[in-house]
Amino acid sequence: MTSGTVTERTRLAVLGSPIGHSLSPSLHEAAYRALGLPWRYDAVEVSGAELPAFIDTCGDEWRGLSLTMPLKRDVIPLLDSLDRPATLTGVANTLLFDGVRRRGFNTDVAGMVRPLREAGVQSLGEVVILGGGATAASAVAASAELGASSVLIWVRSPEKATGLQRLGSELGVEVEARAFTDLGRGIGRPDAVFSTLPNGAVVDLVVPGEARQNSVLFDVAYDPWPTALADAWSAVSSPVISGLEMLLAQALVQVRIFVNGDPEHELPREELVSQAMRASIQLG
Repeated sequence: MTSGTVTERTRLAVLGSPIGHSLSPSLHEAAYRALGLPWRYDAVEVSGAELPAFIDTCGDEWRGLSLTMPLKRDVIPLLDSLDRPATLTGVANTLLFDGVRRRGFNTDVAGMVRPLREAGVQSLGEVVILGGGATAASAVAASAELGASSVLIWVRSPEKATGLQRLGSELGVEVEARAFTDLGRGIGRPDAVFSTLPNGAVVDLVVPGEARQNSVLFDVAYDPWPTALADAWSAVSSPVISGLEMLLAQALVQVRIFVNGDPEHELPREELVSQAMRASIQLG
């Protein structure tokens, strides 16, 4: 651990708007109990406009922050450094107070890759992504990490997906954007479909059975669950990964960062910590 992490820096929080539904406090509190750390982790309602002032008020007792929508891009100019996933995607969901420095990380990419590998998906070829926001950028990066050659992104306004296409080019992945209204053209036979649509998003999506039978669905939503898409995949007995798996996986990497200052440095008794986190959100 970096100096002073246990005796001095004991406060953490998840920020966002809205934030009342967040399961992050349950996950993190379970982790720190399992590690024997007397740390406090809160949920705080913060908008993008309020974010700079909030961060400025964080004193020496603060160890770090988790960031959810709509703050994952707003925080970037407030950070002193970024890890590679955050640099590539322009998205950071984790802030570590390291002395006077504010270090930014993106753990969402790892939060997608790990559940896919645990589900037996070791590589990808063709990928479909529904939605074009901050989480979609992480999905492009996760797809590239698993070897994807092409990504087809379905969004309301394809002209707004140029950033995702640039990201794909940097990662060596061909990225094409199409409008939801053109779904009649079909989505092919992808290896995986990522739905990054927010909970409650109303989009009339009819995915052909052929596409569902040949792919795994990674739906980042989890409340309410199952989503209409999850039901559609289950109807043809195809695998489905819920947003709870992503939430757990990315939170575990956040705990590594807050405890060790390094997303790659495993925690003491990490498997037991992961089990405690899983149980805290009743994830079977």
